[in-house]
Amino acid sequence: MAKKVVLSFLFLCCVFGMSAEMLKPVTWRFSSKQVSNNEFDLVLTANIGNSWHLYSQFIGEGGPVPTSFKFKPTSDYVLIGKVNESPKAHKIFEKAFGMELAFFEKKATFTQKVKLKTAAAKINGTLTFMVCDDNQCLPPEDIDFSFDLKGANDVNAKVLIPVAATPVDTAKVAAATQAIVKDSVSLASKSEAVVATQVPADKQSLWTIFILGLLGGFAAFVMPCIFPMVPMTVGYFTKKEVTKRKGVINALIYGLSIIVIYVVLGLLITVIFGADALNVLSTNGIFNFFFFLLLVAFALSFLGAFELVLPSSWVNKMDSKSNKNGLGGLFFMAGTLALVSFSCTGPIVGTLLVEAATMGQILGPAIGMFGFALALSIPFVLFAMFPSWMKALPKSGGWLNSVKVVLGFLELALSFKFLSNVDLAYHWNWFDRELFLSLWIVISALMGFYLLGKLKLPNDSDVKYVSTPRLVLAIITFSFTIYMIPGLWGAPLKSISAFLPPMSTQDFVMSADNASVVVHNSGNHKYGDIFHAPFGIDAFFDYDEGLAYAKKMNKPVFIDFTGHACVNCRKMEASVWPDKEVLSRLSNDYVVIQLYVDDKTALAADEQAVSKYSGKKIETIGNKWSDLQASRFNVNSQPFYVLLDTKGNLLVQPQGADYDPKSFTNYLDSGLKAFRSLS
Repeated sequence: MAKKVVLSFLFLCCVFGMSAEMLKPVTWRFSSKQVSNNEFDLVLTANIGNSWHLYSQFIGEGGPVPTSFKFKPTSDYVLIGKVNESPKAHKIFEKAFGMELAFFEKKATFTQKVKLKTAAAKINGTLTFMVCDDNQCLPPEDIDFSFDLKGANDVNAKVLIPVAATPVDTAKVAAATQAIVKDSVSLASKSEAVVATQVPADKQSLWTIFILGLLGGFAAFVMPCIFPMVPMTVGYFTKKEVTKRKGVINALIYGLSIIVIYVVLGLLITVIFGADALNVLSTNGIFNFFFFLLLVAFALSFLGAFELVLPSSWVNKMDSKSNKNGLGGLFFMAGTLALVSFSCTGPIVGTLLVEAATMGQILGPAIGMFGFALALSIPFVLFAMFPSWMKALPKSGGWLNSVKVVLGFLELALSFKFLSNVDLAYHWNWFDRELFLSLWIVISALMGFYLLGKLKLPNDSDVKYVSTPRLVLAIITFSFTIYMIPGLWGAPLKSISAFLPPMSTQDFVMSADNASVVVHNSGNHKYGDIFHAPFGIDAFFDYDEGLAYAKKMNKPVFIDFTGHACVNCRKMEASVWPDKEVLSRLSNDYVVIQLYVDDKTALAADEQAVSKYSGKKIETIGNKWSDLQASRFNVNSQPFYVLLDTKGNLLVQPQGADYDPKSFTNYLDSGLKAFRSLS
């Protein structure tokens, strides 16, 4: 009896041990809710395991796979609007993709409204989703769903269709992850950390937009279109026939009018484009290219190539109304300032609105304009309250145009960030990290020479001597220029990495960290025209080809199960693989095989098959390697690293992400030790 109990216990342990590796952190529930005689809400609810996050529908090109829904069209129903998602998605800027990502934790609900055209209808469709935690991502998964709906004759009809995914035991998920990833902290504590840092991301983004607006407003104040108007405007509020109290009140109303004008402009942007559209704009390739051209035009305007001017009839009409007494006159006076100063403020406001729109925040444009208008109006109000402060202001002169030119250089540099986004989204592969840095280095150096008076542009006056502020700014600019130069040879430049193209676009790395790397070239590889390994590693992208080469060279195999949309894969490549010891081992001691489990490239007809493991069709490269990972190693998360001998046998236990370079080096060394012990 005792023997049977022990055998049963061991059997259960094996079963649970195997099932724990194949992670299923998301379960779906489908239901319908009748809202009128022939209209229904189709509700698709995702229950998400602890520490995992499900990506929103609004993830742009070049990022992780967004959640999406495809409804099979029939003549029995029509879709009303688009799929709505709730609650509000968390957002965080992900350096690995150079974009802000929106995702859900614990639970997400997606609702699609439909209208029946017949008494009853069956609605079929497929949803696609992807999930990640702090250490791994699962490949995109497709789930089929079906709704049976009846119209007015059955108002209580409600369908609940379970999905064939098993309920998630979060303890098992945590246990499985810890089995895969060495020395990782507990997922429970990580989940708390993620919630603590990611939930306020929206607020952080809005604060960022507000601060950018403030900086833009203060910069606009010292522009040649506004600064010379300060004495005249303040004089209007402090003239003798007006009491000091009345002058201050008028100045406050004038300041509030400036704020109202610009905030209304920001709200109009939101109303015109809508909240969802702002999310899409943030990563849409076409709009990013338009933003690039727009910022280049603004930069050229500041650099003196031409001047942005609104029609004079607008200015004259607004100025005539500003002569009226009362609140209306003050409001139109503020409007006149906005129109007259457009040639200076237009590029700043335009850049700010572009940045706000691409952050995907519904209130971003309004918050940005509020910060800009607040900074622009504060000086007018303060000088009206304290006229004696006017004596401390510097006189107007050539330095005002210098401020404008410096902002032009900054806008020109910023514009290339949007061009880089387009390049990544459409896989042009020509605007790489070196080219981006080269442009920034040249622009920064030219700005330094300009500050020293060695470069003269249109509208500039002669610089007889270099003032202390210009000298300090020149020192900062040249220091920044020198700081960027090592990036051409692969230096990480962590302080500006969020603006740069990914390290994987770097054509060569010649830093001290990889001085011990021997460059290998084993010839052309299968799929080598599609995939490219980072840091010039001579990697294979087909399992059989790589294993055959390892046998020929008598080297162990390093398999990297990865994905285009895997955030944690990019983190490993950016923070661990560049390490001197790690890169040396990958380049010199192992045959590296990178297998992309989410690639959509179709396999050749003779390679397509039906999986003996899952029964699913294997039609793409991603299908092939995803099936290999699941069937051979019973794991479906990425990154997943496997060390094999030349016969395809495991050398050590596979593992997932490990962001400690020393620990990951020890893992690679353990594989080398096991391989050498075989000979």
